[in-house]
Amino acid sequence: MISKWQWLALQWTRTLWVRATLFALLGVGAALAAAALEGALPAWVDLSLGQNAVGDILNILASSMLAVTTFSLSIMVMAYGAATNTASPRATLLLMQDTTTQNVLGTFIGSFLFSLVGITALSTGTYDDSGRAILFLATLVVILLIVITILRWIEHLSHFGRVGDTIGRVETVTLAALKERICNPGLGGVTIRGAQDVPPDSARPVYAQSTGLIQHLDMVELSRLAEAHDWRIWVSCLPGAFVSQPRVLAWIDGVGGDKADESNEAVYGAFTLGNDRSFKQDPRFGLSVLAEIASRALSPAVNDPGTAIDVLGRAVRILSCYSEQSVAEMQVAPIYPRVHVPTLELDDLFDDIFAPIARDGGSLIEVQMRLQKGLLLLAGQGVELARSARRQALFALRHAELAMVLEDDRQRLGDLVAGHRVY
Repeated sequence: MISKWQWLALQWTRTLWVRATLFALLGVGAALAAAALEGALPAWVDLSLGQNAVGDILNILASSMLAVTTFSLSIMVMAYGAATNTASPRATLLLMQDTTTQNVLGTFIGSFLFSLVGITALSTGTYDDSGRAILFLATLVVILLIVITILRWIEHLSHFGRVGDTIGRVETVTLAALKERICNPGLGGVTIRGAQDVPPDSARPVYAQSTGLIQHLDMVELSRLAEAHDWRIWVSCLPGAFVSQPRVLAWIDGVGGDKADESNEAVYGAFTLGNDRSFKQDPRFGLSVLAEIASRALSPAVNDPGTAIDVLGRAVRILSCYSEQSVAEMQVAPIYPRVHVPTLELDDLFDDIFAPIARDGGSLIEVQMRLQKGLLLLAGQGVELARSARRQALFALRHAELAMVLEDDRQRLGDLVAGHRVY
């Protein structure tokens, strides 16, 4: 579990402008360092050719890097648009956080500024003979870095922004979030299971003070507050929930009447609200995005059942983490014993991913068959998965019976749901 400030810092470092700024500062620093290192080369090193050629090379780099940067930015924007139109607007965030794209653009911008500062310094006579030689060596390193970056960029563009690439990114973050939740069902706190684990009558409510989606829950801060003031805290809303006044976010037990307002503000500060959901602590969001991609593919305008079938396979792979063996191996003891947090409901996870596909693909036998086969696979991995899979299979069957035209298709599907056929 990470704190609120660590989470904010992580989000901040994943933005494009931060990496581009760092590379730009590195490029400027490299050009200025050549002047600071004058006289550092041994006397026997003769780089008179490089001294004379460095200005021309820098001019070529400056003009070409500006054009390459502009071209790369246009490709990046086109990839974002393609992901929005063919996959889901919610998945575009993962493309925007792509480190390869950010490093490539940062390298190009840094190289451009390195060349620009080098040309300016040469024009003003900042470098002596030794400084120009060092600048020439630095320029050779920059050229090598540019060549490697361009080759990597070409390979990356072969799949960047494609539907399969976008689906893979969503699957990766969703799988990581779900595994983290299986290891810590209560986000590191004590898991609330059933109606017996409820806050006592003496507990005070903490209300939402604004409207938005919970993006992050700072369990570290909640535990610190509970330990420092001898409280027990019951969290009511998980990350991903849409809250507004006067929704209860949490309950605090052990607070005196004179410190109620202060405690409410402190606990409310552990909830980060925003306009969009976040993948980190909210595996249901990732499943919902996968369902959106499948639903868009099943729309009459796109008519791509293959993408929906691909999503179903990935959904089975993700939810297989909930098998009895995996849960037993991955769960750990609570880290924050004074904080109680609700667990994820398995039925909700199944509804997030399978229900939209069952609805939008109700008339397509190939989609419905793959959906039922995936649910059968999940049903064989544990009692809880079997219960949720059976419930979802009957729900999908009702959709198919209403949408399918041929009685033969309905019969095949019904036999599969009843377990009369082996695949």
